[in-house]
Amino acid sequence: MTSAVASNAVLTELRDKIANLEGTGSRNRSVLPFGVGEIDAQLPGGGLAYGALHEVAGGGNGAIDGAAAALFVGGIAARTSGKVVWCLTRFDLFFPAFAQIGLHPDRVIFVEGDKEETVLASFEEALRYGGLGAVVAEIVRLPMTASRRLQLAAEKSGTLGLVVRRWRRQTEASDFGMPTAAATRWRISVLPSEPLAVPGIGRARWLAELMRVRAGEGGEFIIGACDGQGRICLSSDAADRPDQAGRSFAIR
Repeated sequence: MTSAVASNAVLTELRDKIANLEGTGSRNRSVLPFGVGEIDAQLPGGGLAYGALHEVAGGGNGAIDGAAAALFVGGIAARTSGKVVWCLTRFDLFFPAFAQIGLHPDRVIFVEGDKEETVLASFEEALRYGGLGAVVAEIVRLPMTASRRLQLAAEKSGTLGLVVRRWRRQTEASDFGMPTAAATRWRISVLPSEPLAVPGIGRARWLAELMRVRAGEGGEFIIGACDGQGRICLSSDAADRPDQAGRSFAIR
């Protein structure tokens, strides 16, 4: 019996090593659901895959949509466990806004680089390190070769990799349409806040476009912005406007 147990342990170890070499072990890791049925249904496994790269950018309204994209990513990171590494070249994040969505500064390790190549190198190193809740990088361009390296690093460690595409000039945004190895690609745009029955400012709302998802379908969703725990919700106003939210489209 002892010999059989030992044999099974050896076989299990060999299978794990082969799975790691093939990149299949990481594909079986868990996901981070949004907790919004309409969105999770569009994602294989019912959420954002750990051990994978996810790409987010703002819409066409410059810095305003860019800030919403950063908060969307911050909300995702807030719902993970462990430290979060955030790599960037411009240290211009507004800490109180991130604290309000549940991502407190004491959880975040900021890595500032002098150029994009340094940010990408730091991002890859942090992804390979493992044991982190999430790793975030703010970059302008994401070449296919670099994205493949980052995807492999995320697969090896099982860490959630989040890329925020930030552009200094609108002309740089055209690069967002180029193929990358990211498992999902999102675009976040600011909408008018939710209407209230009484005078005041309602919950902020975003248009979340799932532009690409590996082995799945994209879609558009009008959502309430991240709350104090980093959670989004389907906008109550959108529920009465099926033509404006929840639309899906096939990814070729």
